Amino acid sequence: MEWRNGTSQAPGSPPTTCVFRENFKRLLLPPVYSLVLAAGLPLNICVIAQICMSRRTLTRTAVYTLNLALADLLYACSLPLLIYNYAQGDHWPFGDLTCRLVRFLFYANLHGSILFLTCISFQRYLGICHPLAPWHKHGGRRAAWLVCGIVWLVVTTLCLPTAFFAATGIQRNRTVCYDLSPPALATQYLPYGMALTVIGFLLPFVALLVCYFCLARRLCRQDCPTGPVAQERRGKAARMAVVVAAAFAISFLPFHITKTAYLAVRSTPGVPCPIMEAFAAAYKGTRPFASANSVLDPILFYFTQKKLRRQSHELLQKLTTKWQRQGH
Repeated sequence: MEWRNGTSQAPGSPPTTCVFRENFKRLLLPPVYSLVLAAGLPLNICVIAQICMSRRTLTRTAVYTLNLALADLLYACSLPLLIYNYAQGDHWPFGDLTCRLVRFLFYANLHGSILFLTCISFQRYLGICHPLAPWHKHGGRRAAWLVCGIVWLVVTTLCLPTAFFAATGIQRNRTVCYDLSPPALATQYLPYGMALTVIGFLLPFVALLVCYFCLARRLCRQDCPTGPVAQERRGKAARMAVVVAAAFAISFLPFHITKTAYLAVRSTPGVPCPIMEAFAAAYKGTRPFASANSVLDPILFYFTQKKLRRQSHELLQKLTTKWQRQGH
């Protein structure tokens, strides 16, 4: 990948001319995206089917999970284009409009997942810590659908500029699809990129940490109910906390740290090319793992659905028994 900023670039862009050696993308990105596609597509379809089949007993958490799975499914459908692009050595033959759409879908899925996971966590927090609160006690599925509509509106508003900044360009006689923005728009993209990180990741992350801190305090109290129902609710909350923490640790946190650092470096004049290339490699190396939330999110659904776990366990037992009988 070439990064060319010279006197012909837009005013204010850092006057640096760099050529990035990014052969690692051809080795790393196609396998990771293929794995996410192979696992994420059927898993999210199963989640959507499972929720739709039990729509009569649809809970507020299930409504948030359904929207989470829909966001993951939309992004998974765009992965074949990226797999082909990076397998061909960063060559984009699908046109400028498709490039903008794919980049928009990535960030819409990323920040949609963060916000829907925050909604699920807040719902669990209310159920454990404030079960008699008016909003929790009387707010049913209609309220959950309203919240989901607001989340989709916020996500679309936040991520729509990515479709403006993303574009195709010509490098080494081939068409490429820029991820963040063309080099000439690096300085202009910086404030938007930082705002997207703060609003779309940092604020929800802080809210989620507060929810789980309060939840942990509540579950550790000595006067906490100890009956079977209460134990199941505590176990469900603990499982969800572990999976959400894993999603943030694997997918969201490394990506946003490296992205923020790369945005700052590439917008700073006079940065040596090796340093810029190192920050670019770190960012682009964590980018595919941000896609892993499309696989982790269905796991969240699995670990919070007792009925589904029981059905899976029974099926596994039947298959094991059948295999043992055939072996004898």
